[in-house]
Amino acid sequence: MHELLRLARSIRCDVADPAQAFSHRLRIGLLVAALILILSTLFG
Repeated sequence: MHELLRLARSIRCDVADPAQAFSHRLRIGLLVAALILILSTLFG
């Protein structure tokens, strides 16, 4: 669990510009979605 929290802190984006924060969240979301898709096809 500690490793997951450390990973979450490392990919956290603390920029003041809302456009940069949105694009960062969008990239992370797409990465997580792709990872879930790949894992579900491998183990599903």
